[in-house]
Amino acid sequence: MAEQPIKVLLIEDNPGDICLLQEFLSDVTSAQFQLITVECLDQAFEFLKQDSFDVILLDLSLPDSQGLETFINMHHQAQAIPIIVLTGLDDENLAIRAMQEGAQDYLVKGQVNGDLLVRCMRYAIERQRVEEALRQSEERFRVALKNSPIVVFNQDKELRYTWVYNSSPGFISEEILGKRDSDFIAASHAQLLLDIKQRVIATGIGTREEVSIHTAQGTRYYDLTVEPLRNEAQEVVGITCASIDISDRKLAEEKIREQAALLDVTTDAILVQDLDNRIIFWNKGAENLYGWRPQEAYGKKVIELLYIDEPPPEVETALLTVISKGQWQGELTRVTKSGREVLVASRWALVCKEDGTPTSILTVDTDITEKKQLETQLFRAQRLESIGTLASGIAHDLNNILTPILAVAQLLPLKFPDIYSSEHQHLLEILEDSAKRGADLVKQVLSFARGVEGKRITLQVRHLIREVVKIVRETFPKSIEVSMDVPKNLWTVYGDSTQLHQVLMNLCVNARDAMPDGGTLTISAENLLIDQNYARMNLEAKVGPYTVITIADTGVGIPPEILERIFEPFFTTKEAGKGTGLGLSTVIGIVKSHGGFINVYSEIERGTSFKVYLPAVQGTETEPTQQLEPLAGKGELILVVDDEPAIQEITRASLETHNYNTLIASDGIEAIALYAQNRNKISAVLMDMMLPSLDGLTAIRTLQKINPEVKIIATSGLMSSSKLTEASAVGIKTFLSKPYTVKELLLTLQKVLSS
Repeated sequence: MAEQPIKVLLIEDNPGDICLLQEFLSDVTSAQFQLITVECLDQAFEFLKQDSFDVILLDLSLPDSQGLETFINMHHQAQAIPIIVLTGLDDENLAIRAMQEGAQDYLVKGQVNGDLLVRCMRYAIERQRVEEALRQSEERFRVALKNSPIVVFNQDKELRYTWVYNSSPGFISEEILGKRDSDFIAASHAQLLLDIKQRVIATGIGTREEVSIHTAQGTRYYDLTVEPLRNEAQEVVGITCASIDISDRKLAEEKIREQAALLDVTTDAILVQDLDNRIIFWNKGAENLYGWRPQEAYGKKVIELLYIDEPPPEVETALLTVISKGQWQGELTRVTKSGREVLVASRWALVCKEDGTPTSILTVDTDITEKKQLETQLFRAQRLESIGTLASGIAHDLNNILTPILAVAQLLPLKFPDIYSSEHQHLLEILEDSAKRGADLVKQVLSFARGVEGKRITLQVRHLIREVVKIVRETFPKSIEVSMDVPKNLWTVYGDSTQLHQVLMNLCVNARDAMPDGGTLTISAENLLIDQNYARMNLEAKVGPYTVITIADTGVGIPPEILERIFEPFFTTKEAGKGTGLGLSTVIGIVKSHGGFINVYSEIERGTSFKVYLPAVQGTETEPTQQLEPLAGKGELILVVDDEPAIQEITRASLETHNYNTLIASDGIEAIALYAQNRNKISAVLMDMMLPSLDGLTAIRTLQKINPEVKIIATSGLMSSSKLTEASAVGIKTFLSKPYTVKELLLTLQKVLSS
């Protein structure tokens, strides 16, 4: 490709000089030139408007302009084009002045030849290009510097400011030229800067420091770079400094530190994992909950720290959800450094850059292990309460059915003694035994439902345990070793010895069934003071003294999936016909009615431990009273109030057989009417608490208004705590629970009539 010709604009009014320069250029074969000649500045300006040139040859003496003014005018019009000044010998000083104003070179007309002319033009063109490039580079630097927070300045060896660029308010300004740092900076801060800068001047080695400067606007922080400033002889004559105000960054860092401190104050575990699931943040709460220190956690994958085996499916679901939707929350079971399982409420959030690119996942874990345990206890209590309410209603109806059956079985031998002595005696015994078994079964249901209040006395549990151990050792297989550990100073409890005996026996029988191949049964007791912390973790516990009975076996254990259901009535894992499922429901009902609670600990193939907590009381053990034999009546008139015809009939027969007279009422209204007619004849009233039309409690209040001294026995198939309380509030002291035997009826009546 041919080289483009160099376009030259020659501004010269001397024809001889023009011809000579044209001849010089035509003799040069190394380059092509396109020469345009004009005789004055005005003509040159017109050409410059229409065309571009690579170089200008300018004579300073023209018809329309003379001297230095000629160059200045041309240079102003064509700043981007190199100008070579043409001068005579007497104008050399003028040419030098033109170069100082920006001319690229000058030529003395009498000394010019072709080679010199071409060489000067080439050099001028190249220098112009270099200068233009430098000028543009410097301009770009100035623009960049102006738009940046960087301050650049020079100081001499005495550390006086000699040059400042991009000054910042409050620290450096144009007013400080010739001044030192100590003239406008606090002494302590100025001394710090002085030490740094003098060290650079002395050693000739630059440095970069982070410094704080106290000014009128307050303390500011700077990233300061100091380099030695050298002359052409490479001598250090001062320093060049560049500083950037990092006060905002320092404040942001301080804010981050404060926020990090707050994150460490919270009890929640806060951790951040990158998209490779590696931990990049781990706060104090995470260390407290999981046991791993931050330096142990950083860089590790979450599954390495918080799971022993493969993580549960919920973790994979959480990861997919947080990536796709930006957040996830749920419950996770994780493992601490010590191997303890904790249940956490976990909240995940995706952290993204400003452009939306995800960078990490923020996780906040709250330990809800204790809360979940309390919820489980509450749900179990509510479930048992609802089942107990249902069981109570069923028990009431069953008691009304069993009462006449049991009474008939006992009255038949009295009414028909010849049957009792005949071959049918066995059938009557079966009838009575079955009725009693049914009654016992109902009592178990009522015990579970806490519908029966037993006869409470202050008793020593140690005696009950010894009695149970004796029975167990005599009746259990010899392959089961029985151990007892009861202190002599065991606290007493206020309770029903028969019911507590039933609790211990039921638990021992379950322990026996859990050890078909033998094992060890341990029955122990201890005194325990429950504090607020323990009570807070157990809904049924209260602060105070407890007597704790532990029945532990080394049997097969209870699977975790059914552990929460073992106290439900009719729930059993035994084969059909080998268990009613009422044993443990009866146990928990009795214990709760005593104000206590039960905890169960079990491990598969390692055994089970039941801990029975009973409130302890101060006092001495109460001696049990001797049972009396019932006596026959003396013709007293008894008002029997019950809505069940069968109970009316059998109660009438039972009383009349034992020399009592009876009046029968089916509801409260009829009872009030009969009593009003026969108040002077009626010796006592047997009142069912659950009656149609007018309930028993209202009827009792009405009878008491008629006769404040009326003697009343309250009966019910479901003598609940609330009913007992209501009856006690109106002065009723005697209660008879259905189903009752003839003996219980007679003894209760005998007690009331003799009071």
